Amino acid sequence: MEILFLSPWCPYPADNGSKLRIFHLLRGLSNRHTLDLIAFCPDAPIPQASQELRQFCRSVSLLPETPFAGRRLGRAVGLLSAQPRSMAGNFSSAMAALVEQTISQRRYSALVCAQLHMLPYALRTYDVPIIFEELELAMLADTACSGRLRASMTWWKTRHYVAVSMRRCAGATVVSATEEHLARQIAPPGIPLAVVPNGVDTAELAGNFGSPEPNTLIYPGALSYDANHDAMAYFLNAIFPLIRHECPNVRLRVTGRATSAQIATLPNIEGVEFTGYLDDVRPAVARSWVEVVPLRKGGGTRLKVLEALALGTPVISTSKGVEGLALQPGRDVLVADTPADFAAQTLRLLRFPALRADMAAHGRRTVASYDWSQSIARLEDLIAQAVGAESHV
Repeated sequence: MEILFLSPWCPYPADNGSKLRIFHLLRGLSNRHTLDLIAFCPDAPIPQASQELRQFCRSVSLLPETPFAGRRLGRAVGLLSAQPRSMAGNFSSAMAALVEQTISQRRYSALVCAQLHMLPYALRTYDVPIIFEELELAMLADTACSGRLRASMTWWKTRHYVAVSMRRCAGATVVSATEEHLARQIAPPGIPLAVVPNGVDTAELAGNFGSPEPNTLIYPGALSYDANHDAMAYFLNAIFPLIRHECPNVRLRVTGRATSAQIATLPNIEGVEFTGYLDDVRPAVARSWVEVVPLRKGGGTRLKVLEALALGTPVISTSKGVEGLALQPGRDVLVADTPADFAAQTLRLLRFPALRADMAAHGRRTVASYDWSQSIARLEDLIAQAVGAESHV
């Protein structure tokens, strides 16, 4: 099949969870299908980006704009729109024209629209089956429960927009059973929904990246993402001091993009290192004794958890951090939702190497079921179902 893939991110380098998912889906689909990629790319792409992406995409079109700008005029427009404000206020005429031009030049079997921000552009075509890839609602639903008027209005607008838009879609994917439950409350009856989990490339993570170093913790997450910043603020304020009181030599490494202003808003504690973005985070995770995931908000499923387990690094997480993952607490991961419990669980792993080794072995075995090949197969099945249904209309 010939597939047009729309992405809100340039998926190379794959330096956040959304980009990683899109990168692996593109690579997996390219084994059996011909792909053209259109993506937003607000920053100048690194020189090898197009070259890397063209290994599995016939054409790559990168638009130097962002779907997340939050322009002042756009915010005013979005406030009065029935669409979610972040979408109505950031609509790109250039992206709409690029999608329409591309579709007019080729006959595609399907259009895969990655994430909500690309849906307005996908809906401008009427003769290609649309697959809405990664419908994510849980984070908005959680925020709406805060009782804030703005959050409640955003949730209402999103629900309405998704419900109406999905009438034009031939299928949709979600990353977990939690997201599927929310989606079924909104989606039109009969629309195919497929759970396509986030995954890991078990082959890429099976190598020897170095021995784990005692008394080392890691959190791989860009502080530019609000949920990651909140997680580190919570950990450094409430949890890390409890750990250091019992284990003064413990060190925490935080990887991922972070500005000096973002770092400055966090407590300045001895033993904490902010590495910035790492081209290859695998050695840093593999050499850490424990990965901590103190997330309190956000949606989807955490690639950082799956990758750590595949590398043999045990994970201690909040319930939110492992939400949607089929992991057994106490065997595959440790789960703690209070600062005292989180610190106690971390100290257990720091102090008992046998416990760490046992959890590392269990985690590696369990995460094998999350190999990307299985997620690709589920997405391909959904696309084939949608294309087949369209051909019989």
